[in-house]
Amino acid sequence: MQLKLFDEDRLLMLPEDLIAYDPAFLSREESDGLLEQLLNTVPWQQSKVMMYEKEVLTPRLSAWFGTEPIRSGDQRPVLPWPHELLALKTKVEAAAGIVFDGVLLNYYRDNNDSVAWHADKDTVPGLKTEIASISLGEERHFDFRSKDDHRRRYSIKLQHGSLLLMKGDLQRYWEHRIAKSIKPMKARINLTFRKVGGIMVAPDVA
Repeated sequence: MQLKLFDEDRLLMLPEDLIAYDPAFLSREESDGLLEQLLNTVPWQQSKVMMYEKEVLTPRLSAWFGTEPIRSGDQRPVLPWPHELLALKTKVEAAAGIVFDGVLLNYYRDNNDSVAWHADKDTVPGLKTEIASISLGEERHFDFRSKDDHRRRYSIKLQHGSLLLMKGDLQRYWEHRIAKSIKPMKARINLTFRKVGGIMVAPDVA
């Protein structure tokens, strides 16, 4: 049985230095409008990965916006920032206190789309990876498990318009996933803001 991310008092069971969650970071109107626009305007692609010495298609679509590739050898085109994503980037940076230089979009078309257990690799070599994740559309369970003890699990249902900030050493000690479901589901888009260049700290925002 999976543990809940919050206790009965709605306090995070994972330390605050590893994770923060705002279930209503965007308004319903903002979330609905951005979801509709991204579904219809992003040039979505289905990437290929090697699994058990065989090339397979990832069970989701994706797109990368920024000024340089997300990582060396990545085949996705580097797309220029549209106005709406730049505005969202500014808002996310103000909340996170970090300046990001790219955003990876993942499009989960239905309940059959997923991402397997993994930890995001450091995008800046030698430094901790901090990722700000915006969820739009269908609510999906976001699962965590300890790398050292897979029985230690937590799960949170990511709400439409929510912000999840993964901080510090989370990627070092924990893995996460979005699992497939037998329950029919509608579209979900996840936007993960990342650093791929030098470290900068966001300016103070009044």
